Amino acid sequence: MGLCSVCQKAVCRECFGRDTPRLVCRTCVQRRAILGFEYRSAIVIGGWPLIHVCAGVDPVTMRPRVAKGIIAVGNVAIGGLAIAGVACGLVTVGGVSIGLALALGGAALGLGLSVGGLAVGSVAVGGAAIGFIHAVGGVALGPSISDGRRCDPHPVDFVRRWLGSGIVPLNCR
Repeated sequence: MGLCSVCQKAVCRECFGRDTPRLVCRTCVQRRAILGFEYRSAIVIGGWPLIHVCAGVDPVTMRPRVAKGIIAVGNVAIGGLAIAGVACGLVTVGGVSIGLALALGGAALGLGLSVGGLAVGSVAVGGAAIGFIHAVGGVALGPSISDGRRCDPHPVDFVRRWLGSGIVPLNCR
């Protein structure tokens, strides 16, 4: 019928893995040959592995592997602590970061503290910050802001208390 898209061996009609969207031999389907890396810890909490680390694509579906775990690390990660290019969870670090408590990233979106180039959250700190309570950044939008034009005392006090006394917007000194 053709060549297996994973191992590049010839595939006959009897060896064809029928449950795949691509031409993959039955051997590769059974052993789930990988393009990339994957590790799952043996410890499972609430159905999720304690640690799940993965990268690359699934050769059968050709979709990116998604790390799902209490601690998840990968190109795409979902978990309690998620570290990835695209991260979603309770505490997240990534290029695009969506976190409930804390989001750190190029674009950070969260309900709690968000820190990033573009930060949106209850408290947002970043180049462009949109905060529902406080916003600190080059451009800031919110009820209590500190940016290049204005310096409210509340976000400055918050930043001093949580991020250190030496970190204060220049126009607030």
